[in-house]
Amino acid sequence: MGDVYVIVSTDKNAEKFKNYQIIVPEDQRLEVIKNIKNVKEARLGRSDNDTLKTVEEINPDIILLGPDQKYDLEILKRELIKKGLTHITVKRLDTYYDKCKLHSSSLIKKKIVEQFKK
Repeated sequence: MGDVYVIVSTDKNAEKFKNYQIIVPEDQRLEVIKNIKNVKEARLGRSDNDTLKTVEEINPDIILLGPDQKYDLEILKRELIKKGLTHITVKRLDTYYDKCKLHSSSLIKKKIVEQFKK
């Protein structure tokens, strides 16, 4: 595996795309990601939402999107080509990391609600 860079969604973007208020704030999500063993660098998304600028700065070989990220792969690929970043492979994960039962904040929130309904 090569160097792993992670862009963490800002609270503003996360709330915009998920249509609900974020529970775990961006600085905490960023801190968690920064402390994952194989992550070379983690940073917050840009306030101007210019994702391609971040891609240009990092110049990765692969962009790996999560299953719930709202990017259209074909549009992203076209935009990369326009910027001359034709060497970048773009893929989307089909599934979540599911070795742990509560592998997302949504599942954690659901579990909390279930517990309080009892």
